[in-house]
Amino acid sequence: MSGGEVVGIIFALSFAVLVLFLGFPLVKLAKLIDESARTISTVNKELEPMLQEARVTLGEANRQLKRIDSITEDVEQVTENINSLVAVFTASVGAPLTKLFGVTKGLLSVIGKRR
Repeated sequence: MSGGEVVGIIFALSFAVLVLFLGFPLVKLAKLIDESARTISTVNKELEPMLQEARVTLGEANRQLKRIDSITEDVEQVTENINSLVAVFTASVGAPLTKLFGVTKGLLSVIGKRR
């Protein structure tokens, strides 16, 4: 065996060891990628029903909000009607009471001056 052959064998062995050292991480990386793909597939399968439930829930929430909006409008109308009723009552009863109070006060002041 000549020196060149020994160097060639050493180089070949070194290259084989290098390939082995690089091969193990590549195999582990391939397993990691496969496991990630399975995990993503599982998440996708579970995500679809959750999204469907979310759509149903949001639809129901929107329907309930529309009902609440309708109820709020009705309450607003009732409040306006009550305010109008109070204003009419105050105008119809308050003005005569004010006049009656004025007449009573005048009479009391006249009676008070006579004493």
